[in-house]
Amino acid sequence: MDSPPTASAPARIAILGGGITGLTAAWTLRRAGLAPVVFEQSDRVGGAIGVVRRDGWLHELGPNSLLEGSPEVAAFIDEIGLGPRRLYAAPAAKQRYIVRDGQLVAMPTSPGGFVGTKLFSWRAKLGLLGEPFRGRSPADAEESVADFVLRRLGREFLDYAINPFVGGVYAGDPALLSVRHAFPKLHALEQAHGSLIRGALARRNTSGGPKGRIFSFPDGLPEMPLALARALGGAVRLNHAVASVGRVPDGWRVTFDAAGTRGAETFAAVVCALPAGALAALKFENVPAGDGLAILREIEHPPVASVFTGFRREQVAHPLDGFGVLVPQVERRQILGTLFSSTLFPGRAPEGCVGLTTFVGGMRDPQLARLDEAELLRVVQGELAGLFGAKGAPVFTHVQRWPRAIPQYTLGYQRFKSAIDAVQAGAPGLLIGGNARDGISLANCIESGRRLAKAAAEHIVRALPASDLPPGPGAGRQNR
Repeated sequence: MDSPPTASAPARIAILGGGITGLTAAWTLRRAGLAPVVFEQSDRVGGAIGVVRRDGWLHELGPNSLLEGSPEVAAFIDEIGLGPRRLYAAPAAKQRYIVRDGQLVAMPTSPGGFVGTKLFSWRAKLGLLGEPFRGRSPADAEESVADFVLRRLGREFLDYAINPFVGGVYAGDPALLSVRHAFPKLHALEQAHGSLIRGALARRNTSGGPKGRIFSFPDGLPEMPLALARALGGAVRLNHAVASVGRVPDGWRVTFDAAGTRGAETFAAVVCALPAGALAALKFENVPAGDGLAILREIEHPPVASVFTGFRREQVAHPLDGFGVLVPQVERRQILGTLFSSTLFPGRAPEGCVGLTTFVGGMRDPQLARLDEAELLRVVQGELAGLFGAKGAPVFTHVQRWPRAIPQYTLGYQRFKSAIDAVQAGAPGLLIGGNARDGISLANCIESGRRLAKAAAEHIVRALPASDLPPGPGAGRQNR
């Protein structure tokens, strides 16, 4: 495309990456009357989202659920036509367990439950009364999650609440993660209210909309990227590896390899929704500070193994009456946690069977995620036997390895975001997002895709004369 876009020829925008961030951006741009083209180097969409379905078993290979924690995410699911297919977590999955002294202890869900729980000592519970009176840190202070929690809540809450939670979400180490970047809402609560407790009460009194329900779909989370890809049709190009992105007089030139052939096309804007490693390796031409993204190679991504084990119901003594269990590091076990997959959603195990998804490795024990499959299964079966009374060999197993699983928002993470910002500042029409910048959860990725689409559309509006504005929502001159 070598001529300026017009209303009859919508502006084309390149989307690099066919994960949920890139697909969301492309779909949002299509609805705004623009013409996205998605470049995905692999033969499938969805990135880390995937399933294995066999003989009545369903193993979610990456993320296992989506949190409907904002009106934007809730509306998005309805807009892409998947609203009626939502599967909300079963009532039986409401309970969540933490391992303490080798036993599964349910996390309290009410003030009365907190008073009576065995998860925390009376000393820790009484110490929580002082939290509203502890001073806030300076707004620009760099503090680890561990130091933040020790300062505000104390050692037991770090060991038996935050440490296992961080292991479950980031497969990370709270002593290494930055509270400002890894858990910005916690940092914001302290800054705004001077107290986590006061902040939580204020949010409860003013919040509206969805209440943070967890859901998936009958065929698992891949229903979401597949629905987006179907809606986008030929705009999604699989097996297209982008080699370089460069500024040219009439926009942006994207060079790519497909079927052994080198090609190049021109676009009005480029949206990068790639993992950190791919962003670091991407070649930029005529872009000030373009080589600055090489620093993204330094972002840590620990290995994680997702191990699915299926048992006959009578093989497992525990009732599995919950979401799952998280394992604190102080318990010195060999797993990060286990989801009760067949309790959480229907269709994950055949009748009369139960399915468990166990996570191994992360920053805590990266070497365990690299064990050969037989040894990895032996480790997991031993842990399941000790924690849940699982007897005998599972009747179904599947192992998914993620050599570079989750980007760690460690202390000093601002240097990575600043590098991205510096590249964008000198390159109008180049937008960068995804889980290395905007948060690691699926909800974060959806919101990132929407943000990128909005920024790309605004760039197009600024670049076009009023007579050539594309039709569609958000394309009016008043949006300048």
